[in-house]
Amino acid sequence: MKHILSIIMAATLLSGTSLAQQAARPEGQGQQPGQAQPAQPAGGAPPMQAAQPGGRLPGNPQVQLVKVADGLIDPVNVVSARDGSGRLFTVERHGRVMIVKNGQIQKEPFLDIVDKTVSSFLEQGLYDIEFHPDFRNNGFFYVHFAEMMRNGDSMIVRYKVSADNPDKADPNSAKVIMQIDQPYANHNGGELAFGPDGLLYIGSGDGGWEGDPLEAGQNLGTLLGKLLRIDVNTPDNQPYAIPRDNPFTQPTQLVQLFDIPESAFAKIHTYAKPEIWAYGLRNPWKFSFDRQTGDLYLPDVGQNHWEEINVQPAGTGGGQNYGWKFLMGTHCFPIDQPNCPAVGIPPVAEYNHQDGCAVMGLGIYRGREFRELNGVYFVGDYCSGKVWGLARDGRNQWAFQELIDTDVQITGGGEDENGEMYVTSCNCNYGGPAAAENPPGSLWRLVAAGAVRQNQETAGGTPIPQPTSGQSQ
Repeated sequence: MKHILSIIMAATLLSGTSLAQQAARPEGQGQQPGQAQPAQPAGGAPPMQAAQPGGRLPGNPQVQLVKVADGLIDPVNVVSARDGSGRLFTVERHGRVMIVKNGQIQKEPFLDIVDKTVSSFLEQGLYDIEFHPDFRNNGFFYVHFAEMMRNGDSMIVRYKVSADNPDKADPNSAKVIMQIDQPYANHNGGELAFGPDGLLYIGSGDGGWEGDPLEAGQNLGTLLGKLLRIDVNTPDNQPYAIPRDNPFTQPTQLVQLFDIPESAFAKIHTYAKPEIWAYGLRNPWKFSFDRQTGDLYLPDVGQNHWEEINVQPAGTGGGQNYGWKFLMGTHCFPIDQPNCPAVGIPPVAEYNHQDGCAVMGLGIYRGREFRELNGVYFVGDYCSGKVWGLARDGRNQWAFQELIDTDVQITGGGEDENGEMYVTSCNCNYGGPAAAENPPGSLWRLVAAGAVRQNQETAGGTPIPQPTSGQSQ
């Protein structure tokens, strides 16, 4: 049976839903009062809208996941160095990065920081690896992990590849870039990505427990609940620099009371952290830049009822507020609140917990093999294994379509240097055991369903054909 106890437990803590609430729900029924009602901003403004499953993507895409490799320990991410080597670097949550070459996992890890990493709780561990845009020349890469000696605080550290072995990191090259204090063991975010601007973006969750008890999402005085943006191209004695066009950079200036427009006063945030690029986030576990357009796709793992996908078009600048903890998607938090404050930019798509429990952004397909998938942003769910596609339809409206219902626990995704897409999955749960004692996880490739060969192992499920009625293309 697909929804086994371990997955229910995972859904419980990823989403904040209690076991008692799970048990009390009759099968097939909705999960909260007023579920279909979108958020109603204050002041009589029209309800916010977001695409939900049931849309139609142009081109009738159908997809499948084909196994590339297994035997991985709780894999949570897959990354390319984009150095022409064709290697895939798979992140194992307990603190290793394994290289996959031609479908084979290499025996020796590229990086092993198991002795420095806390991974006893499912939302802690080694979160991500990201390679510098000029890695081919400088050999720099960055990791984000929960450090054992700092009680699980988030550490972003730069390493360098070994001078005499391109498949090994130099363990003595560590340079600490940033520390983010973590009050709880969940909602740590974790994604790292270099944007088209060459700057490093960091996903930082709201610090955990449930319901944002720290009120971090809307607090500009903390790095928690944010998307951060820093410049790591600095001398070795300087961890990072603040980009001048970050939205909350405020040079010290003399106080002037008069002849100042209100718009200028509104931009004064005395205690705001200058590293912040966007805020109002609960747990931005995975996000992606479109390598062709530069657009940022920013999913946010939700509370008990709704998962959301935000999109920031290239060139729009920072400072966006995505609403948490006032909103979950386009819906109020708490869910039974009759009216929501007019806060934040609504997501472009959302789905409720009848379809899953925790959104896993996989990436935008820009490969050459499956032209029918070009430009589609793919989203998976940790609990249900469903995969959706998100793209604009023939009316330039966002369409969000379920493409396949798999049998795996999706944890993350990424792309190779050619833009082909890969997905990681684990066999893990909140109740233990330790990561290394879980059944092995796997690396999959996302392909057009018609390209699956007879001897290839797939992630189960049948590709879901495009509906014949509903939204027009």
